[in-house]
Amino acid sequence: MGGANGTTEYVLLGLLGHHNLEVALLVLCLGIYSMNMLGNGLLIGLNVLDPRLHSPMYFFLSNLSLVDICGTSSFVPFMLVNFLKAQRIISFPGCALQMYLTLALGSTECLLLVVMAYDRYVAICQPLRYAELMSGQTCMLMAVLSWGIGFANSLLHSIVTWRLPFCGRNVINHFFCEILAVLQLACGDISFNALLLMVATIVLSMTPFLLICLSYIFILAAILRVPSAAGRRKAFSTCSAHVTVVVVFYGTISFMYFKPKAKDPDLDKIIALFYGVVTPSLNPIIYSLRNAEVKAATVALLGGDLLSRKMSCFSCCSTIASGRIG
Repeated sequence: MGGANGTTEYVLLGLLGHHNLEVALLVLCLGIYSMNMLGNGLLIGLNVLDPRLHSPMYFFLSNLSLVDICGTSSFVPFMLVNFLKAQRIISFPGCALQMYLTLALGSTECLLLVVMAYDRYVAICQPLRYAELMSGQTCMLMAVLSWGIGFANSLLHSIVTWRLPFCGRNVINHFFCEILAVLQLACGDISFNALLLMVATIVLSMTPFLLICLSYIFILAAILRVPSAAGRRKAFSTCSAHVTVVVVFYGTISFMYFKPKAKDPDLDKIIALFYGVVTPSLNPIIYSLRNAEVKAATVALLGGDLLSRKMSCFSCCSTIASGRIG
């Protein structure tokens, strides 16, 4: 299958001429990626195994963990292998898929964060209607919409990007096929692509951030009306982990896009790399440190209580089923 203008392969520059630095990045990124897989995989496992975490908040957290796992897995393993190669070649289908997935999963994460903020708003500001407003069907619908919109947005950008003329250019000045790096190869007018990216950023990044801020204004007002200090602390504790994740996520995005452009383009690539690798690995750490239920579930899992309880439940169900069949 040929790419734009018949190009079938692309060359990823990485850090040209900095082999020792790439070796250091290889070791560092491999360690962080392993932590990301372990931490987010643990959160998903806890949500499945521990009945105490069978709630909308942890359902969306599991979705967020899955996004982080898929997002980093879409480019990190291939990038780590490339660090060991002198010639970094990626096929057109591989490059197109990499660009599509990284953009889709980034958009999905923005939407999941605003859905999680809405969940906290309903839990604190409308607790009597929580079961009604956050039913299982509603939660599933919001999760499906978050994933669907994120992937549809990426599909639109991918179509308009790969229809551009590239005039035979195939050298991507990055570690992976990131959309802005790919657009730099175009030899035609990219004003429509730039406009589309700006609209998508406003709709899928800035608007969710404003909605999150609005949710927490109402949440803060509701918490301040709680008469007891213990009640206020409990309400704050249910939101603190999500607030921290939002600050880290949007803080790194703001630093990347609003900082002065570095004189050395390699520095910008390293910053983008750490945003894509480090930030997803922080979510399980944040929720483990700032959420009592996750800490309790982790301790129970490490102590073997969750697995033994699950096995006992499975054994009981099997016995009941056998009795019915008999």
